[in-house]
Amino acid sequence: MSIDVLQTKIRKMKNPAMVNLTMNPADLPPHLLEAGPAAGYGTFCRELLNALKGIVPAVRLSFTPFALLGADGLKTLSEVLNTASQMGFYVALEAPQILSTGMAAMVADQIFGEASLWPCDGLIVDGYLGSDIVKPFLSHCKDGKDLYCVVRTSNKSAPEIQDLLTGTRLVHAAAADLYNRFTDKSMGKSGYSRLAIMAGAGSAESLKTLRTKYPRLFILVDDLDYPGCNAKICANAFDKFGHGAVCSSGYAITQAWKNAESDGRDYVEQAVAAAERMKNNLTRYTIIL
Repeated sequence: MSIDVLQTKIRKMKNPAMVNLTMNPADLPPHLLEAGPAAGYGTFCRELLNALKGIVPAVRLSFTPFALLGADGLKTLSEVLNTASQMGFYVALEAPQILSTGMAAMVADQIFGEASLWPCDGLIVDGYLGSDIVKPFLSHCKDGKDLYCVVRTSNKSAPEIQDLLTGTRLVHAAAADLYNRFTDKSMGKSGYSRLAIMAGAGSAESLKTLRTKYPRLFILVDDLDYPGCNAKICANAFDKFGHGAVCSSGYAITQAWKNAESDGRDYVEQAVAAAERMKNNLTRYTIIL
């Protein structure tokens, strides 16, 4: 499954949403923690996947919270990824930390290889390590896998580095420029490259510039539920047909039971209601043709 398939799913469901299941296991509903954090996290993810099937086209997970739970956590991650893939979700995974070209090559082969324990359609990596980190993934992109390079985040201090001026460009625009050079080697049928970028939902100006300047780069819009971010800002990431982007939200859905001041036993129902609200908010500002 590739960005072409993700774009098709978004059009079919009229929903450009990705649910981020990444969270601190300590934030699980208390009754799930009785079985232990790894088992509880697995149950939480599987039940949400089952409930969200047919509502949202894509989900996202991360190595970090599962790895910090040890061997049981990594086993749970593998099981959840397999479940999500079998259910037909487009699955994005935040990669383990990559600090060298050797590590990049190993991650590319282990995660995108045929015998992968971590089945996913797209991998999210730090976009500030340069092209040497990206190159090991390009052959897999040609085979239908997707790589998302982070260029702009939503956290409060992001502008301290990412919005600095370098020549005539902002730093995050320079990063996007770099990855845009690889689009010819990984173009999909939908008109978007399988080498994509991730940008935060905190800056309308940034998203508008990225969408206008890089029409072939698919954008994973991160942190829809982060303070100061909203669906109206996210609308800037889409083209005139409502294509070319997917918007990720996590705690607004996984912690919806807390927002409802529930004891957590209705977390599935609360998550589904929050996912429906997310869809309605996004499509209020973005019409998908």
